[in-house]
Amino acid sequence: MQILDKTLTIILAGGQGSRLYPLTAERAKPSVPFGGIYRIIDFALSNCLYSGLRQILILTQYKSHSLNKHLRDGWSIFNPEIGEFITAIPAQMRMGNDWYTGTADAIYQNRYLLERNDIDNVVILAGDHIYRMDYAEMLKEHIFKKLDVTVACMPVSLEEAKAFGVIEIDEDHRIQRFFEKVPNPPPMPDDPTRALASMGIYVFSLQTLLDVLQHDHVENESGHDFGKNILPRMVDSRMKVGAYAFGGHKGRVSQDNYWQDVGTIDAYYSANMELLKPIPAINLYQKDWLIRTYHGQFPSARMVPSGSGEVGLVKNASLAGGDVIIGAKVIQSILSHDVRVEAGALVEQSILFDRVLVGKDARLRKCIIDKGVTIPPGASIGWNREEDKKRFTVSENGVVVVTKGYKFPSPTPAAFSTSVTDPISLEESEPS
Repeated sequence: MQILDKTLTIILAGGQGSRLYPLTAERAKPSVPFGGIYRIIDFALSNCLYSGLRQILILTQYKSHSLNKHLRDGWSIFNPEIGEFITAIPAQMRMGNDWYTGTADAIYQNRYLLERNDIDNVVILAGDHIYRMDYAEMLKEHIFKKLDVTVACMPVSLEEAKAFGVIEIDEDHRIQRFFEKVPNPPPMPDDPTRALASMGIYVFSLQTLLDVLQHDHVENESGHDFGKNILPRMVDSRMKVGAYAFGGHKGRVSQDNYWQDVGTIDAYYSANMELLKPIPAINLYQKDWLIRTYHGQFPSARMVPSGSGEVGLVKNASLAGGDVIIGAKVIQSILSHDVRVEAGALVEQSILFDRVLVGKDARLRKCIIDKGVTIPPGASIGWNREEDKKRFTVSENGVVVVTKGYKFPSPTPAAFSTSVTDPISLEESEPS
């Protein structure tokens, strides 16, 4: 489709993700693991892939090594010889002596990349949300209605709306007012319990984007942010600002209408746990809209009895390649690659990242264990909130996060099971 060939996609992936700390202590938020095998940015990239958007710039800044490594390993799939690319663009101070100071400033500092490409429209995405969406449908509506900018939106509860930009629209779906993260968001006229929230997904006509970015750059009082500054100013100046109803147009993607900002530990944990429901809120099984990611070379996950004959139990859990469960119980949990759970251990309502080793008779409940952590035999985490707070980060809802590289007191070598002859490797690879 010629429209898609004349469209550039920009994914904003440079934020610190401070509310998701400590999972963002060593990585950018878009590269945080999700659902056992994915990274968060895989969802936006997969949507681009299936939507036919194949000219993609990813603007990075904060601790981008892990993200760059993932893009190299899992997303080197387009052919530059025919004008396709996924290119990470680091902050370069091209327009002055400052790093990116806001979402709009990040694009302004790279405006030369917009001007040098033969494009008519620009799709702007955040790289840190979980959802599936056909951007081509939104792009077609933007062009058909001859809008300056189109903003994807969806209804959320009034409590949730406090964390988002909220919009008011007229009968033609033109945006009349824009409120950014206000304590009392205005409800929808036909539903007083919900508000219409911006999803941080925008389609701009190229010249409009260049003009508003230039105007914003010279505004001394601007925070150089799309939600706080650019969009409200466009609405106030009577530009053609339209709202696109997320999930209202079928396109190619099945309509689960799921969109989640995993910006806090509790939101991230909840979104992961939703994948374990009998019918998950987001459909990851649509054959022609699978979420692409990088898969390393691992043997199949397996469950084996312990040396003393304990068979163990895996119930309502998601396992990845290389996982070995040895006479242990894994219940309502998500395990990433190369995880090993020793005899007598219990892992319940937890998320374990790559290369985690859970020692004999250890107990984990409602935990997130980051990469490469070894849980000592007999350890108990998630059962005593006050004790956990002395060592780990504990969220408002009681989720315990054990950070990457956390070192427990060294256990005695004999404490670990040797009932399996192919133990997983505990050697650290590149930080990610």
